[in-house]
Amino acid sequence: MKAMTYRQYGGPDVVTLSEVEKPTPKPNEVLIRILATTVTTGDFRARSLNMPAGFRLIGRLVFGLIAPRQPILGTELAGIVEAVGADVINFNPGDEVIAFTGGAYGSHAEYRTMPETGTIALKPTNLSFEEAASLSFGSMTALPFLRDKARIKAGDRVLVVGASGAVGTAAVQIARHFGADVTGVTSTSNVKLVAALGAHRVIDYTQTDFAMTGETWDIIVDTTGTVAFARCAHSLKTGGRLVAIQGSFAQTLGIGKPSKASGKEVIAGYVPARPDDLRYIARLASNGELKPVIDRVYQLEDAAEAHAYVDTGRKRGSVVLTVATGEFETATGRPAGVLAS
Repeated sequence: MKAMTYRQYGGPDVVTLSEVEKPTPKPNEVLIRILATTVTTGDFRARSLNMPAGFRLIGRLVFGLIAPRQPILGTELAGIVEAVGADVINFNPGDEVIAFTGGAYGSHAEYRTMPETGTIALKPTNLSFEEAASLSFGSMTALPFLRDKARIKAGDRVLVVGASGAVGTAAVQIARHFGADVTGVTSTSNVKLVAALGAHRVIDYTQTDFAMTGETWDIIVDTTGTVAFARCAHSLKTGGRLVAIQGSFAQTLGIGKPSKASGKEVIAGYVPARPDDLRYIARLASNGELKPVIDRVYQLEDAAEAHAYVDTGRKRGSVVLTVATGEFETATGRPAGVLAS
């Protein structure tokens, strides 16, 4: 089968088209014919080892000391079940599915196996494969951080910094789902997009520093790695939480965290991928409460070009790779930044 692989760390040019062995499902696995996948910031980190200070060595331990341990990138996919193992009972050949492979990667290919009990769910019928492929990365990050770690509730005032990226667009919509009053922070060109996602207010960071407005929020979600607690402490209400999704090494270690007396928190670290969360996200998408945002669409063979675009740091929502064969029709003519409908 065709797959985009990388055998060394580096720039987009290390990603090349290869022929690799097609996987065979084990008794508890399904074989998915992938029709669409994405290039995310997670792929960028794994490919380049460009990580916040302190994380580079950890990155090598995770991904491979000398060379990548997993040569196929890609953390999310949408496709059709082609075959099932003998013990599989919940999926059948022909089922349209989405899956989140997370740190196991392996989605930039024509086929991938997934355990039946893994992070896999039926595809929302109202979404194309391209749209469905772009659901999980941002949402599987935003949902557990907001719901479980930050304990979001109706009426909370939530600020999302970096509201136009894959995680940010999901965070805005998920916060709205939980009944929060949402403010998004983004650049001038993305103000209308973030407003269309349902943000009650949008701050253009090129014109206004949210930390200088005098406003306060219950939860500040930082998807950009630019908001230290010292910068935003006075912007948090008593009991407020800074959610450092792209946290620094110091934040992960708890260095510089607020005192208990302040009643404020810095929430950082890792959130596990859970099948129930993916099914929850699929239901939100089916109900129209969570709409994928697609910036650009490339063919699988053009993955290096897609990586180069992601490297610019200017993507809005998701960058999709189509793994189109036969009857699968893509929507590559969609303009950049358009909300999927």
